[in-house]
Amino acid sequence: MANSKYEYVRAFEQPDCLLPNTWIVVRIDGRGFHKLSAKYEFGKPNDRRALDLMNAAAVGVMKELPDLVVGYGVSDEYSFVFHKDCVLFERRASKLTTTIVSTFTSYYVHLWQTYFPSTPLSPPLPSFDGRAVVYPSVRNLRDYMSWRQVDCHINNLYNTTFWTLIQQGGMDAKDAEKELQGTLSSDKNEILFSRFGINYNNEPEIFKKGSVVFREYEINPLVDQSSASVAPKPNPQFHEGHTDSTDAPQKLSKSAAEKDRKTKAKAKIAVEHIDIIKDDFWGRRPWILSGQPGKLPKET
Repeated sequence: MANSKYEYVRAFEQPDCLLPNTWIVVRIDGRGFHKLSAKYEFGKPNDRRALDLMNAAAVGVMKELPDLVVGYGVSDEYSFVFHKDCVLFERRASKLTTTIVSTFTSYYVHLWQTYFPSTPLSPPLPSFDGRAVVYPSVRNLRDYMSWRQVDCHINNLYNTTFWTLIQQGGMDAKDAEKELQGTLSSDKNEILFSRFGINYNNEPEIFKKGSVVFREYEINPLVDQSSASVAPKPNPQFHEGHTDSTDAPQKLSKSAAEKDRKTKAKAKIAVEHIDIIKDDFWGRRPWILSGQPGKLPKET
């Protein structure tokens, strides 16, 4: 910016750099998606096309931003995680959030026609808001991710029961809401099974568990603990061990950083609907918490 008498206005800008050595989560949410879902007649309680579109947009974001290590989505929200060593945009919250939101929205609108070919978009167009939150430890980060997946299960069980009472039970929304007031998960499961013959356990995993996106490398094999002579010790890396070091992050050389970037660019972005609360997901994919790319799978 050239020096001028107007340059003083820069003093009004507020610094918004996020705390160093903390995990950054940018969570986006659809704006006005209740109206949007009604306008485009999304299926209830879940529209697979809409969920697949959200996942496709998330894959686009992961490809555009190699600094991201994992994302988790459910309904019209998505959480994207930057590694604690990330220095993108000097960790400025506004830059990170707006980049995620704008990139996701761009892909969502661009890919709409692929998933809704018979219903073209018209104003007001889909849009998203976002926020950035930092978490100081791996345990905090994993608890956040677990919170979102537990919310997915709770909300989906309720919505599945609610809409089944309406669509198959002949109730209106007010009566269905009253019927479910004060019920526990076991009560909802019983309503689905005894009245409608629906076993909730057989519902698609994407509805029950949401979607997790990550770069796919060669995963660590599962250990058959039943045949092991000695029980394996828990790996602290996936809880609160060395990945939570307070040491300053090691700066990679330019050549090493470029090698990492190329490896990440070659990696396929996987979309899975699996449990991310238990240790297995993280233990078999150590590159997510380490921030270092793994070994690319052999081409077949």
